[in-house]
Amino acid sequence: MDGLKEECGIVAVYQMGKDHTSVNVAPIVVRALVDLQNRGQLSAGMTSYNPARGRILQTHKELGTVHEVFRLSNPFKSRRLLNEYSGGAAIGHTRYATSGATDLDLAQPFERVHGRMWKWFAIGFNGNLANYDQLKEELEDSGYHITYNSDTEVMMHFINRELRGETPPDFSSVFKNLSTVFDGAYNLTFINAVGEMVVIRDPLGIKPLCYGVKDDLFVAASESNVLLHLGMDPLPLDPGELLIVTRDGFRKERFHPPVKKAHCFFEWVYFANLASNLEGRSVYQARHDIGRELAAVEPLAEKEGFVVISIPETAATVGNSFGFHLGLPVMSGLLRNRYVGRTFIDGVSRADSIRMKFTPIPEVLEGQKIFLVDDTLVRATTLKTVIEELRLRGRVKEIHVRIGCPPIMGPCFYGIDMPTLGELFSPKFLNGTPMDTLPPPLLKKMAAELGADSLNFLPMPNLIKALGLPEENLCRACLDGKYPTPEGQRRYLLAMDESGLKKTKD
Repeated sequence: MDGLKEECGIVAVYQMGKDHTSVNVAPIVVRALVDLQNRGQLSAGMTSYNPARGRILQTHKELGTVHEVFRLSNPFKSRRLLNEYSGGAAIGHTRYATSGATDLDLAQPFERVHGRMWKWFAIGFNGNLANYDQLKEELEDSGYHITYNSDTEVMMHFINRELRGETPPDFSSVFKNLSTVFDGAYNLTFINAVGEMVVIRDPLGIKPLCYGVKDDLFVAASESNVLLHLGMDPLPLDPGELLIVTRDGFRKERFHPPVKKAHCFFEWVYFANLASNLEGRSVYQARHDIGRELAAVEPLAEKEGFVVISIPETAATVGNSFGFHLGLPVMSGLLRNRYVGRTFIDGVSRADSIRMKFTPIPEVLEGQKIFLVDDTLVRATTLKTVIEELRLRGRVKEIHVRIGCPPIMGPCFYGIDMPTLGELFSPKFLNGTPMDTLPPPLLKKMAAELGADSLNFLPMPNLIKALGLPEENLCRACLDGKYPTPEGQRRYLLAMDESGLKKTKD
C-alpha cells in the first residue's frame, strides 16, 4: 500500500432497559476501538453518559493508539480510567488525520457543553465534507469563530444551530435539514446529556456502518468485526437512515429518501478489516477474488521460476490468491516492522522510515525473479524505495510489479487521505484520462519510473467482478473521475484545470 492512510472508526454502545444505570459500557467501547484500530492510529477517545455524575457527559481522549490512550498495558491504570469514565451509554472514536492538524485538540469525540441537557452533546465523525470551506465561511460570516481546521467542528456548530429553540429536537428533522447542507461522507455518532443517542449514515452510504443488539445491549460500529466479537449478528443501517437509542429501546428512522448509493470501493481493497463484511460482501473474499482476477490478466507468458512476494500486510491476501491461481510459490520475502507504525522519527527521512519499516530477506530473494504484489499505487514513494531495497539488500534478479487496482487518477474528497492530483503517480503518464487496458509501451515507461522490470494493473471490469457488488452502487471517483456529489465533482474539475491535464470523459 503506497501513500494511503487509514481513516476514522466510530462506535456507539448503549445498555438499554432496567440495567441502564448499573452496567458500565466503557470497557465494551474500548474493546470495539481495538477492533477498529486499523482505521486510525493518531488518536482515540470516548464520551460516556452517566446521570449520576455532576459531569453527565465526560470525555477522555488523547493522541496515540487505543492501547496507549486507555492504558491497556497497565491493568490497574486501565481499570481506574474505565471506572472514572463509566456510564450506561458511550460513543468512541479512533482517528487518522484526513483534515486538520494532528494535535490533541482535534482528537474525537467533540463535546459541546450547554446548561440545557438536550443541548449538551458530543459527536464522533467518520468521513469528510467536500464543501467544508463554504460551510466554514458561512459560519464565520454569521459571527462564529472557527478554532480548528476540522470539518468535525463545523458539523458540531451546524448541529448546534439546529438545536436552537425552546423544545427538544426531532432528530429526523434535524438531520434531514443538515443533509441539504452537508456535501460528502458523514457517518456520525451523537449522544446528549438527556441520554439520547443517535447514529447516522449519510444518504450515499460512502462509509460503512452497521449495528447489532443482544439482550438489551445496543452496539453500532464502522465495521462488522466489532459486532461479531461481541457475539452479535451485524444488521445493516441503510444510507439515509438513523437510529435513535434511549434506555427504553431503539428505533430506526429515515431522514433522507433513498438515492443512488456510492459505497467507497477502497473499503474492500484496503481500508476494512479482513474479517469484516460490508454491504453483504466479505472483505477477505473480495481481496481473494482481486488476486484471482489479477492472475487472470497476467501478461507474462513465461512464469516458470517466479515467486510471489506481497507488500505486507494489506496486500497479502491478494498476493496469496494471485500466486495460488498462477500455481506459483508465495514467499515471505519482505517483512514489515509493525512497531515502526505510522510515526515519524525526528531526523529520519521518509525514505529511511520506509527502510526501517520493510526488510527484504536475501535468503529468500537472492537471484529470484519475483512478482511484487501491492493493492494500490498512489504516490509510488514507498514502492520505489521498496524496489530499491529489494534489489540492493534482497539481491533479486527481476521485479515485476502487479497492482490489484486500476491506476489512481484523482484525489478523494470524502475522507481518504489521498494526495493532491499533482502528487499522484499515474495521471502524469495517462494525462488525466483513465484506461481499462494500458498499452504495453506506456506500462513499460511507468515500470521504468518505478525501477521495476514490468508493471500491470487490474482493469476496472475485473475489479468490479472481484468486488461482487453492483457497479452502480460503488464510488470509484478516484479511478474514473465521476464524483458522487456536486462539490466533489466541482473540486475535481478545478484540480484538473489547475494541473493542465485533460478532463475525464463521461
